[in-house]
Amino acid sequence: MEILADKIRPKKLSDVIGQSHLIGPGKILTNLVTNKKLFSMIFYGKPGIGKTSIASALVEELGMHYKFMNATINNKADFDIAISEAKMYSDMVLIIDEIHRMNKDKQDILLPYIENGTIILIGLTTSNPYHKINPAIRSRCQIFELHELTIQDIIKGLKRACDYLDNISISDETLEYIAYLSSGDLRSALNLLEMSYYSTKNGQITIDEVKSINSKPVFFHDKDGDGHYDVLSALQKSIRGSDVDASLHYLARLIEAEDLDSIYRRLAVIAYEDIGLANPGIGPRIMAAIDAAELVGLPEARIPLASIVVEMALSPKSNSAHIALDEAINDLHKGSTGNVPNHIKTNSKDYLYPHNYPNSWVKQEYMPSNLKGKIYYHPRNNKVEQNLNKLHKEMRSE
Repeated sequence: MEILADKIRPKKLSDVIGQSHLIGPGKILTNLVTNKKLFSMIFYGKPGIGKTSIASALVEELGMHYKFMNATINNKADFDIAISEAKMYSDMVLIIDEIHRMNKDKQDILLPYIENGTIILIGLTTSNPYHKINPAIRSRCQIFELHELTIQDIIKGLKRACDYLDNISISDETLEYIAYLSSGDLRSALNLLEMSYYSTKNGQITIDEVKSINSKPVFFHDKDGDGHYDVLSALQKSIRGSDVDASLHYLARLIEAEDLDSIYRRLAVIAYEDIGLANPGIGPRIMAAIDAAELVGLPEARIPLASIVVEMALSPKSNSAHIALDEAINDLHKGSTGNVPNHIKTNSKDYLYPHNYPNSWVKQEYMPSNLKGKIYYHPRNNKVEQNLNKLHKEMRSE
């Protein structure tokens, strides 16, 4: 039985929901179709946001031969067969799901054929390819991040799916409820819609019917459909503002929605954006809490997450490091780069090795000449940064 999500899978890019940064007039993927040209690429992002749909639409619209594979399920022999098929055609596209799990044997088989153009690779992954995909594969592909779908995107997909269900009766409020339950995963929303439809006698789907199938509470209702991001923003701003009780309130809302991935990402950002050098040990402690939460899963995951959020809210705060980097990046954008000084270039004989000097410091210029004397970092008035700054000054004065 073909599931609803597959029935409505787009046959052309213009039918893809969301991803307007890649699809639409003048956008890169649309231009590739217009120019009838395809290159090896990797799509990454959360589940159910369109990776497979975009890959399918590209090969369908371009009329190219293609083969779907999975890096974990298909074995070496399957990849040998795919290569044999590719040699029969001049436009073979190999679409590989979970490409971050591809082992070295499979990579070694494919690499020469990707390099010589026998195979065009489209990799799909929920993991960050810069961390999880072998550099040999990564260097041969263009990498595109897919953005999370909005509530409006999910509702649009649900309404489109309703056309495939005979005599369906469902209100906009119920569609919105399903959309919120999906947490940005369109495939999940479509599956819930389909199950709700077939679990009724007459195709009349109500919120109560949906709740009988999926009882996960929804806390993000708002007219503009951006409540999910508002709660994440409120969590960060409460921690930044050192309001421990508000921080726990918004953490509770995210935990009740079972949105652990969003919690993990936002806490990692807060560690370095808002706490930073005022408490430099917070980053590793956050990662330890995330690892513990992943290990035990819900409901116990709330315990390490509660501990770390309380610590973060009560911690001193500093954004000095990333503000300093942003100023340095701004100089680059303005063309203030300059040449690397000769004495610190690779294998320079004039380089003074700091470890050969007291306190591992020797006076020599590191900045390009046009930026000499430029100061980006300004320590904040917290104990850790003031102590670091004091030690730094003492070291240079000796």
